[in-house]
Amino acid sequence: MQESVQQRVILRLAVPVPLRRLFDYLPPEGLSPESLRPGQRLWVPFAGRKLVAVLLDIVQESPHSSLKPALELVDSEVLFGDGSRKLLSWIADYYQAPLGEVYAAALPVALRKGKPSDHWAEQWLQLTTEGKGLPETALARAPKQQALFQLLLSDGKQSRTHLKTLGHNTPVIRALQDRGLVEWIPGPTVPAPLPAAESTPAPELNSEQQQVLDSIDCSGFSASLLEGTTGSGKTEVYLRLMQRVLDSGRQALLLVPEIGLTPQTLRRIAARFPKHSIAALHSGLADGERAQSWLAAAGGQADIVIGTRSAIMTPLPRLGVVIVDEEHDASFKQQDGVRYSARDLAVVLGRNNNVPVVLGSATPSLETLHNALNGRYQHLRMRYRAGDAKPPQIHVVPTLREPLEEGFSPQVLRHIGDTLARGEQALVFINRRGFAPALTCDDCGWLADCPHCSSKLTMHRRQRQLRCHHCDYRRPLVDSCPQCHSRSISALGAGTERSEELLARRFADYPVIRVDRDTTASKQALDKLLAPAREGEPCLLLGTQMLAKGHHLPKVTLVVIQDADGGLFSADFRAPERTGQLLEQVAGRAGRGSLSGRVLVQSRFPEHPLLQLLLEKGYGAFARQLLRDRTVAQLPPASAMALVRAECEEPGWAEEFLQNARLFMQSLAPPSPQIQYLGPVPALLERKSGRFRFYIQVTAQNRAHLQPLLARVCAWAEGNKNRRLRWAVDMDAQELS
Repeated sequence: MQESVQQRVILRLAVPVPLRRLFDYLPPEGLSPESLRPGQRLWVPFAGRKLVAVLLDIVQESPHSSLKPALELVDSEVLFGDGSRKLLSWIADYYQAPLGEVYAAALPVALRKGKPSDHWAEQWLQLTTEGKGLPETALARAPKQQALFQLLLSDGKQSRTHLKTLGHNTPVIRALQDRGLVEWIPGPTVPAPLPAAESTPAPELNSEQQQVLDSIDCSGFSASLLEGTTGSGKTEVYLRLMQRVLDSGRQALLLVPEIGLTPQTLRRIAARFPKHSIAALHSGLADGERAQSWLAAAGGQADIVIGTRSAIMTPLPRLGVVIVDEEHDASFKQQDGVRYSARDLAVVLGRNNNVPVVLGSATPSLETLHNALNGRYQHLRMRYRAGDAKPPQIHVVPTLREPLEEGFSPQVLRHIGDTLARGEQALVFINRRGFAPALTCDDCGWLADCPHCSSKLTMHRRQRQLRCHHCDYRRPLVDSCPQCHSRSISALGAGTERSEELLARRFADYPVIRVDRDTTASKQALDKLLAPAREGEPCLLLGTQMLAKGHHLPKVTLVVIQDADGGLFSADFRAPERTGQLLEQVAGRAGRGSLSGRVLVQSRFPEHPLLQLLLEKGYGAFARQLLRDRTVAQLPPASAMALVRAECEEPGWAEEFLQNARLFMQSLAPPSPQIQYLGPVPALLERKSGRFRFYIQVTAQNRAHLQPLLARVCAWAEGNKNRRLRWAVDMDAQELS
């Protein structure tokens, strides 16, 4: 009897359900336990469903007497190694997330749905024993065969994907096969190929770039803030760091915001590293392409991984450096599901793997700047633009009592015309897409509201639609008021579509290129739209934040910011920081080449002290003042903060749940100078997609006070029986909406 207990095999699995515990199963029937290893995927039965789980441990005892067998082993290979499992466990603990959901978030959709990894297994071409025995010039009379033979002889086996990229076609390969010189063998997955790019040499570094590179030690862990003004050459520093780790046989991970991962960025990296395999991981890929690139990275076959937020959870067995570009960008924080910060995880990943981490930005987040000023991060600076480029001149254009034409002052329109007449380019930034942000009746005051959200419907005149930009509700554009039937309907405010119409009329001799989510919905649309601008033709660029990052357009000499006031009066304490970052980033598009640049900032409140500080002293002084304000108010990063969120179709249920949650937390940790509570209060967008949303704000002097409390409230909240109510803990929350 004792022997059978010792031989019992129990699988401890992370199952993708909203419960903060692991689940025990028996091995699949007929499967040898020797074929099971932590990090593999298995199909398991769970509450009448069939789910993909991840094996984390193999034990001999379980507190449960009756266990079900798992259904099937999905992969013979391990997808999550020891290092990856350590990181994902840290994510679950710190962000108070169910471990099964963390693993699900780490997997691409196709793998999350159970597609076997060997579906993307690659065929590799290698020399046979006979081929290896030939002299180096044996095929000189057949140049194409000789070139392929030489490649295999010098560099070893090659994947089918890579051979296709290099131009080695099927007839040449078949000719060598027929002669018994090469053979196909199964091998690891390789990344989906990127568009071909012409190789480019590395430019000479300036003194600031060289000094920064010399300050980063690639032999161990360090965390560095690289604060470099726009156009200072931070990307070149990233590329040199990547080259260092590639030369030592390791992998490089580059994280960028979603809107910063442009075709131009990918081409630049592919052109610099033509002999290295590059995996791109972002939402624009098809499910199969993303899974292929993920598996290639996890299998060590991708030398460079470029990705958006979720790429931070990709297993990288040869990791050598982690770089986060535009580290201040809010898109690095996941706003639903597992609410992690990819920027903060980059530091954890670097520490776990003993490799350097570089957080780069012209406008660092206050959290990162706080860590640098306190000595936790190395603070590296690049104050000057690379090459001959000079900082743009910035001028405020008051608009309070000015006659405006669709939101533009006469002075701004005159400067746009002068810029185009000189054969240069102008960029107009408007952070609102659509024709107008609201539609109203002039007679009765009716406003077009979203029936599901606490927001107005945006008018899209070209598509003759009213749309909610929060829940994507759509309805046809109305010609008369649905309340009083008046036909006196007015569009309030201006979005990119309305501004495009005005600018196209005023500057009919020049192309007006609108860049927003509506015009870039299809694949490669952004690249095609920006082609005339990259060729240097005089044109007028108009768009949202998509134009603010990731584009080097040296002929842009004028930048117009139509409205600088939006974030200066928000109820969100982070709004001034984001406004300053956005204004500085957009302004940085001007004068990036040999031509000088100018920035015109329209404002109804030009005397606002924060706006004055930003424009006169720059982002550094602006950010330091915000840090002082946050310290006085005991707001992050001077404190640790989490939100306990709840949402429900019945607002009373969500409020009652949070009131009880607050009482429970206060019974464990009463309000004190160390820990404070606010709420429940409505979210800034109180109703979204038909659900009312509230939160409790919990602020503590440090995370040591906060984390145990959050763990207890999660255990308490799992007892909630109201299936129509959703709740979540948002550690280091970035949004109050």
